[in-house]
Amino acid sequence: MTPAPELLVHALTAKARATAHARSSACPCGAATLADRPDGIVVRHADTVAKAHPPHTDPTELTSRLTVATHHPQILLPPLDPAPADLHGRLVTFWPYGTPVDPADPDAAPWEAAATLLARLHRTPAPHALPTMRGPAKAAHAVARLREAGPHSATAPVLRAWTTLPPWARAEAPMPDTATLCHGDLHLGQLIRHPAPDGPWLLIDVDDLGVGAPAWDLARPAAWYACGLLPPDAWTRFLTAYREAGGPAVPADGDPWPALDVPARALTVQTAARAVAKAVAAGRDLDEVEEAVVDACDRMASIPPQFTQEQAK
Repeated sequence: MTPAPELLVHALTAKARATAHARSSACPCGAATLADRPDGIVVRHADTVAKAHPPHTDPTELTSRLTVATHHPQILLPPLDPAPADLHGRLVTFWPYGTPVDPADPDAAPWEAAATLLARLHRTPAPHALPTMRGPAKAAHAVARLREAGPHSATAPVLRAWTTLPPWARAEAPMPDTATLCHGDLHLGQLIRHPAPDGPWLLIDVDDLGVGAPAWDLARPAAWYACGLLPPDAWTRFLTAYREAGGPAVPADGDPWPALDVPARALTVQTAARAVAKAVAAGRDLDEVEEAVVDACDRMASIPPQFTQEQAK
């Protein structure tokens, strides 16, 4: 029987405390729940973080992803143990705590660091057994939730935009790139400083790590820029740093959008689909940002996407 969420949080907190005390006999003992969502529960005790991964996570795939993080500690935060544990039927991993990006200080957002880490990740040889990056699957899941959410005036434009994408971007066909190592869910919440509080920036969260089209990892900031939610200066800083670090997702110079357009559209649809589904569930109106991504979907449906030769497959 699956435990109630509060029981799982309690058990995970106890595991985090035990792991923290095993790491240090002088633990300052401070606990907090960092996230409690269906796709993952994360708790912290002092300098140790414990995560219960989503139900039905494949243990072999998660272990392969943890192994990548263990072997590349200059790019990805390495776990405390490269093998997941089992807690009430959920896979659990343990990590050192790092300082996250401050959401209240957007001017200090580490766009250059994020881009440089991505470029390094994309240039890292991918292990043979690594699964496919889960970005398109997450977008498809968001659209499925939208279809199940119930009627809303924004549903139609979001679904129309979704149908313009090639099959691989909807998780209906293999990715056009099956050799490049990708993060799969890049946003600023996926960066921490370690050692805390002012160590180097590292990428976290390996749940979606895998091989695939590297442009997907640039898609969220690209989509925000295209929707007017990310200032042009921040986008330029991000793109320039990625190119200077030798990132392969876009050409070294010239127009990056033939490579970025499809993934950016997919992330826009994903964001809009999640927003509308949440609004329906809460019985509320869309906020200004949510309306902006829905409006972008409406525009996208009337403008054919740009494709690279591989993306058109």
